[in-house]
Amino acid sequence: MVVYGTQVCGDLTLGGTREWLVPDGTGGYAMGTVPGLRTRRYHGLLVLAEPGRPARRHLALAALDPVLTLPSGAETELAVHEWAGGAVSPAGHTLLERFELVDGLPRWRWRIGPIVIERELAMVHGRGHLGIVHRVISAPGPVDLHLKALVTWRDAHGERTAAGPAPHVEAHEAGAVIEGAFRLAGPDFQKIGQWYRGAWARLESDRGLTAQEDLWCAGRFTARLEPGEAIEVEAWAGTDDAQRGAQRIIDRARLRNRALTHDAADKTDAALVLAADAFVVAGASSPSSGVAPDVVAGYPWFGTWSRDTMTSYEGLFLATGWYDEGRELLRAYAATLDDGMLANTADTGQTEHNTVDATLWFLHAVERHVSGTGDDDLAAELLPALDGVVAAHLRGTRYGIRADGDGLITQGAPGVALTWMDARVGEIPITPRAGKPVEVNALWINGLAGLAALNARVGRDAGPIAALLEKARASFERRFPIAPPLHSATGVQDARPLFDVVDGPDGDDPALRPNQLLAWSLPYGPMRDRPVPVELSALFTPLGPRSLAVGEAGYAGVHAGGPAQRDAAYHQGTVWPWMIGPYVDAHLARSAKNHGALLDGIEAHLWEWGVGSVSETADGDAPHRATGCPFQAWSVAEVLRVRRNVG
Repeated sequence: MVVYGTQVCGDLTLGGTREWLVPDGTGGYAMGTVPGLRTRRYHGLLVLAEPGRPARRHLALAALDPVLTLPSGAETELAVHEWAGGAVSPAGHTLLERFELVDGLPRWRWRIGPIVIERELAMVHGRGHLGIVHRVISAPGPVDLHLKALVTWRDAHGERTAAGPAPHVEAHEAGAVIEGAFRLAGPDFQKIGQWYRGAWARLESDRGLTAQEDLWCAGRFTARLEPGEAIEVEAWAGTDDAQRGAQRIIDRARLRNRALTHDAADKTDAALVLAADAFVVAGASSPSSGVAPDVVAGYPWFGTWSRDTMTSYEGLFLATGWYDEGRELLRAYAATLDDGMLANTADTGQTEHNTVDATLWFLHAVERHVSGTGDDDLAAELLPALDGVVAAHLRGTRYGIRADGDGLITQGAPGVALTWMDARVGEIPITPRAGKPVEVNALWINGLAGLAALNARVGRDAGPIAALLEKARASFERRFPIAPPLHSATGVQDARPLFDVVDGPDGDDPALRPNQLLAWSLPYGPMRDRPVPVELSALFTPLGPRSLAVGEAGYAGVHAGGPAQRDAAYHQGTVWPWMIGPYVDAHLARSAKNHGALLDGIEAHLWEWGVGSVSETADGDAPHRATGCPFQAWSVAEVLRVRRNVG
């Protein structure tokens, strides 16, 4: 449990940077800030994902604003909104005495003199269905509580204004149907029908995006409550009569979360398991595996991306023991292989084959799964497809991706960035990294070694793969070290950092980046048994390695501003917490010491921004302000994985 008091709840600058998330297991969610202020266009109590398409989300119920009527007739509004003119009204956050995250679920308490009102909410797992309860904890007598429903129906990335038609509200038994898309239910619903114009999302303004929209007050629910009594409201996708009872939804969600964390080692471990669960969603159906799990890369704006999914695989499915779900995910992704490349489902809804590393991470994920679970049947099933990956890379596939004569992978084509450092401004890649990137070839060598082990495990001839592995490994050791190792006075070789890319259009790139960590961290990495260069410590921050060392040409220490400015800094010094995993692994490979202390800063970060989770990115410069998605799959997965390994 985490608790924030009045100094956080009552400060929109401080509390407004702390966000909570309640996922629904389909890609939809409820999300907001500790004080209750909507600071993003993505914030709302009911955000719905299209079935099997987690990236296609719509904002439905933006807010449910409590208004307390005292016995004297005086009204007190408990909500908080910011408006385009700069006004904050109402300012109910000033009445919040605490916010708690209990069993992964948020709880607020407002105090108005002797009256205390509590709010709790939860989602039905596997369905876009919200339950929200307001309870009178204490009061000198009965009070009236009204809940005003502010609704819209729009793409989560956009906005809707009063310049267009108002959302259609059809009164229904115990509530209303909005736009024929979702339903509200609760006691004594009364239609209002009024625009709330100029709702302002300050973080969208900071990001250089449209920050203003209009919300439609559809109506209000009302109940007279004695101390201990509650008003329950539900909101869900569709128009069917699917009421479940809001308190029952909350109770079931709490039990589910407790079951997920029953064997957690401590509070941090429990938080990471619940954070991991948020990203595992029902995927699209496929002929081979039915509806298999998939992974949302980050909330609130990302969908499913194969690179993120495979990089996250160990932490999300193996470290948690969710083996059956992981097995079905791997089978479903194997069915997307085409010409040796794993499909990458873009947030636009299009399926693309446009990464050089996602497929190599897939090889790693399969090998780790089989090695960790003993699932030889899965190995036998997938090996023909995995061998096909190697064959396609040997003959060459899309975007110039191929194994060169030295056995190493080269890649690149005009206007594309195929590695994980894939940011572009307009059509221009910031870090194209054409040639032979270091982490791609570490993954290639690791993948070949894993395939050789899998083939041998099921009784297949591993000789051809082993020969290719030996050639690639020898080439890596010859080409990537920036200089030959030096011998210290003790006679021990001093390690040298690696080129970030060799054989690029401009030659070899010596820029100090964290990509080379994979050469030491992967279980079959080409530098696994070598000392880690001391130079790499210059990349480290409390939240993980910088994407480019301070002092390198193009270093950007702040990841802020409009889209072009942020994308230009994305991989030019910005910290990426997911790389804490390779950083810790690289040190564990060479030392029996417990390197858990390397995670201290990132564990403290769990309660600083996306509450109970790990951010996508952070500024390279201190104090390393969190940026990007506040809830990011591979960040959580890698912290959970290595924490359980070193704990």
